[in-house]
Amino acid sequence: MEKKLSTPQYEDSVIRGFALMTVVWGIVGMLVGVFIAAELLWPELNFDIPWITYSRLRPLHTNAVIFAFGGSALFATSYWCVQRTCRAGLFLPWLAKFTFWGWQAVIVSAAITLPLGITQGKEYAELEWPIDVLIAIVWVSYAIVFFGTIAKRTVSHIYVANWFFGAYILAVALLHIVNSAAIPINLFHSYSAYAGATDAMVQWWYGHNAVGFFLTAGFLGMMYYFVPKQAGRPIYSYRLSIVHFWALIAVYMWAGPHHLHYTSLPDWVQSLGMVFSLILLAPSWGGMINGVMTLSGAWHKLREDPILKFLIVSLSFYGMSTFEGPMMSIRTVNALSHYTDWTIGHVHSGALGWVAMISIGSIYALIPKLWGRKEMHSIPAINLHFWLSTIGTVLYIVAMWSAGVMQGLMWRATEADGTLTYSFVESLKATYPFYAVRLAGGLVFFSGMLVMAWNVWRTIAPPQAQAVRITGAEARA
Repeated sequence: MEKKLSTPQYEDSVIRGFALMTVVWGIVGMLVGVFIAAELLWPELNFDIPWITYSRLRPLHTNAVIFAFGGSALFATSYWCVQRTCRAGLFLPWLAKFTFWGWQAVIVSAAITLPLGITQGKEYAELEWPIDVLIAIVWVSYAIVFFGTIAKRTVSHIYVANWFFGAYILAVALLHIVNSAAIPINLFHSYSAYAGATDAMVQWWYGHNAVGFFLTAGFLGMMYYFVPKQAGRPIYSYRLSIVHFWALIAVYMWAGPHHLHYTSLPDWVQSLGMVFSLILLAPSWGGMINGVMTLSGAWHKLREDPILKFLIVSLSFYGMSTFEGPMMSIRTVNALSHYTDWTIGHVHSGALGWVAMISIGSIYALIPKLWGRKEMHSIPAINLHFWLSTIGTVLYIVAMWSAGVMQGLMWRATEADGTLTYSFVESLKATYPFYAVRLAGGLVFFSGMLVMAWNVWRTIAPPQAQAVRITGAEARA
């Protein structure tokens, strides 16, 4: 007799929690982003209250969108993917639940301390040392659950999505622990263990690799699982996915110094960062092409499946961002782009176009499965959300690209006698209309998140409650 494979007992309650919090933190983080974009247009919006000034809320926005929204999406999708591809339930389910509550505690702590001005002042690593300790504990627990699940797998093969998830977990642990080394002064203040240019180098080794591993490798794990699943086709080239993995992992770690062009960092270190950044173009585009080409022979599915639209368009933004980044690392280009809004446009083409859109598509794919529904409550609402996200992203990044190039040209313009043609205030005044377009783009994108929240709520509502609502409506009719 043929031996039947028993269905493993999957632990999905923690995934449900992370999936819902992805939507909640997405709305919170993007609402803060819209508010601070409005503050750049109307500074009076802070009402002279220090807790809601741009300088206090901007790090709250970045932490909420990257670590709260993006992080929750990564926890949810990695826990789902590792169980299904390994055919094994989560290792130590109680520890997985601890990662959920621990991560929410980190986010709430950030939401309290950052508006109060309790910060280390390091980009993407602003949180003070007690919260950093909690992050490390949660992250090590995450690694134990993830790699423990792989160790207890009932299939021999480890699917490539798990390679990317595993690499992101290990790299982020290394980056966070090294960069967060600090000497505490009291509960709310500490000094970095590094000094001067070394501190800057370590910070941007961390900062760029937070992008490289948290915002790229982790979400590529998401892509390698959900694009083939949603398309109903195998990945275009499994061999290319392995080459993509090793090339990306080997090169990304060394690209950080391009953030420090024209600083006191040694020139050879700056040049090395630039070279590795340029090399990154090849593996990045290899992964993008692999994802997009998975639809070969199934392009018609894009017409009727808005979830697939989210996933594929996110890859287009990924390809665009990973072309733009290496170009901006070239010294001569960087001389024009650095410190301008061009950089903000680049960051948001990746953050909104790549990270947010692939997260949204993946969560839409997960929600019905997690709650035992056939599909999302409203497919037209997903379509509406797709167009709001796409239009909002394009408005935002085109405004910032235009503003950035204009700023760079104005700042370097000189008269025949060598004096500056424009004052800084003149460049700020010229930027003002672009800030209005950016705010409009942010509002459009944010409205899409509200549509998603409504659709998710209607999808997960108990069927009995839905039936009662329908019966009540019929009675009124």
